[in-house]
Amino acid sequence: MKRGDFLQKWGLSSLKLNLGFMEGEFKPSDPDKAAAWELYVELLTRITTQALPVEHGDEKTALDSVFAIFPLTREILRKHGPSNEFAKLAIPVLNQIIRPFTAKWHKLSLAGAFSDAAQCQAFRTELTTLQPQLRHYTQALAAMACVEDLTGLEQQ
Repeated sequence: MKRGDFLQKWGLSSLKLNLGFMEGEFKPSDPDKAAAWELYVELLTRITTQALPVEHGDEKTALDSVFAIFPLTREILRKHGPSNEFAKLAIPVLNQIIRPFTAKWHKLSLAGAFSDAAQCQAFRTELTTLQPQLRHYTQALAAMACVEDLTGLEQQ
């Protein structure tokens, strides 16, 4: 399977990547599979993929949970070495999908946005828009790890 086909299958074809990279074969190694499994578990059990009903949770805590994907991914990358397929997926997702969200909301959070009900609602709306992309990413990680995908186990 080509990398481009793999990304398209999991709804991640909007990532801006070098076309030559896209044409290469998708062949995850054992370290790729282990790295994908570790991050899969983290994403599957966080607000990144789980609903945040308006009557529950806290916006700052949710933002911190999304942001925590950065140090977790870096740690996994270091631990598993040059896991090429994992890195080629994880790094663009961090930089192109997660970073714009966390950068915007980190700045607004520091300015006191989460003490304003309208800003809290805007955050939750944007989180709801981000979550399907991260669920696709989680599904792609399950495929890379060669494990059953449990993303849809619970009703969203």
